[in-house]
Amino acid sequence: MSAQKTQGRIFWGILLIFLGVLFLLDQMGRIVFGDFVGRYWPAIFILIGVSILLSNNFRNVGAGAFFILFGAFFLLIRLRVFDRALWHFVWPLAIIGAGLWVLLRPAWHPDRQSASESTADDLNIKQVFSGTSRKVVSQSFRGGAAEVVFGAAEIDLRGARLAGGQAELALSAVFGSVEVHVPREWQVVLEGTPVLGSVESRRKAPSEPAAEVLTVRGSAVLGSIEVKD
Repeated sequence: MSAQKTQGRIFWGILLIFLGVLFLLDQMGRIVFGDFVGRYWPAIFILIGVSILLSNNFRNVGAGAFFILFGAFFLLIRLRVFDRALWHFVWPLAIIGAGLWVLLRPAWHPDRQSASESTADDLNIKQVFSGTSRKVVSQSFRGGAAEVVFGAAEIDLRGARLAGGQAELALSAVFGSVEVHVPREWQVVLEGTPVLGSVESRRKAPSEPAAEVLTVRGSAVLGSIEVKD
């Protein structure tokens, strides 16, 4: 089991035990935990964000930061740090933003763009409200990261070779999508943290032992990450 998975398992195990003890004390009349939950429930989203960051070893902060900021915003409202009237403006704007995403998403799809060729050994993609298509032809590819928020990214590694036979990609999709195309002879180790989204492989495992291994660590929040041939 990877260190990231172990950290996530320990984190959620301790949290569940802690919550169970608090609910038990509430049932015994020692504390009033219901009122505490009613006020501080947005902290759950903050904890989810922290868990995502831990599971990705802080290499890809997009999805984790989204949940932390989302939870912090509503926590501040619950604690009356913000004027409650602010909420009346926030949720309509959120709906408008979601509508724009649905309408404009086809315009950002990387299939409608010509792929830009990259010879760099490291990948670094950050897309917000936009799309990109990257064709990597490096013969000593070391890996990298791609973060997409309300956008799309397509990464083509079929013309690349891995440095030392191994590389790692950290991918994050928040209200967006990331597609990765790899050579059929590569082995892909996929580790994902989907939240109302998907992290999946749509390729067949190589029939022979692979000389090159690509590790993909993905987090998807209302988005998708796919690995294909």
